[in-house]
Amino acid sequence: RPSGSYGRGIDPMAYCLIVDDSSVVRAVARRILEELKFDVDEAENGQIALDRCGADMPDLVLLDWKMPVLDGLGFLKELRARPNGETPKVLFCTAESDLPSIQAAIDAGADEYIMKPFEQEIVQSKLTEVGII
Repeated sequence: RPSGSYGRGIDPMAYCLIVDDSSVVRAVARRILEELKFDVDEAENGQIALDRCGADMPDLVLLDWKMPVLDGLGFLKELRARPNGETPKVLFCTAESDLPSIQAAIDAGADEYIMKPFEQEIVQSKLTEVGII
């Protein structure tokens, strides 16, 4: 978690972990979430993300599906099995548009999904739907 951050909620900022192997996607998501006043950290794969969650459980996880080391579905299953692992809202961010993939993500514990590429209005709408903003 970035230094200088405190606590949870609106004031101070909610903490979001962006998990994606693409630095470009992480940069776009960071810009959007920081504009929405989130405290943002990043991980380039599911294993690094799990390590970060062990240190400080996020309020929100923006999660890519296909990543090296540990993919999004594997991360999500492990996260939900941990103490307090049910706490974060998880938005799957994926190019997978087939219903079985989306259903697998929801069954594994995702709160919602966003199709890539995404923009601020869509992210904000999904965050409102899951009750984080």
